[in-house]
Amino acid sequence: MTTTLILSETSEKVPGNFETIQQQNVISLEDFLAKPSERMEWVDGKLVEKTGMAFKHGLAQSKLSRYWGNYKDSSGQGGEVITETLCRTAKQGRRPDVAYITPELLPQSGNFTAFSQSFPLIAEVASPEDSGEELFAKAQEYLESGCLEVWLLFPEARLIFINSGERWQLFNADEVVSTQRVLAGFSVAVSELLI
Repeated sequence: MTTTLILSETSEKVPGNFETIQQQNVISLEDFLAKPSERMEWVDGKLVEKTGMAFKHGLAQSKLSRYWGNYKDSSGQGGEVITETLCRTAKQGRRPDVAYITPELLPQSGNFTAFSQSFPLIAEVASPEDSGEELFAKAQEYLESGCLEVWLLFPEARLIFINSGERWQLFNADEVVSTQRVLAGFSVAVSELLI
């Protein structure tokens, strides 16, 4: 089934008539994944821009990306750590804030526009505009689409939630958080990630 997306609507007056005709440009999920727009996700048939990222969001995203990247190099596990790279879930086109892709799943070409499934390890950082309920729903969507472990970071509250497919675990600012199933052996103090 192909889902369509309304990219824009333009109103046009028909000469001699007072009615307005709405013209709609549509795009399928497949077309979006082939030629995605920057900073956009394809969610529930709509193009949604990722916005609202404040300083603490950007800092947490940057730190986690750097820490995961340094650890995958120093531990010899390989793979790649990426930010805001498009992946396909069972029903959407999403851009996780931070993701880790194992060496086995890296495309042979070394390049792709959209990854064909959820990444094995994903982190989403809550920004002031995000709803907690929406973030947990997004995490569940990732887990149902091949992701093995999801981290949800809440910089303002200084909390991290992790789900590796079984249950949610909560880590407070005074605790150490560690990977559960992917990027084995990584750990960091919550207070180092979330200031």
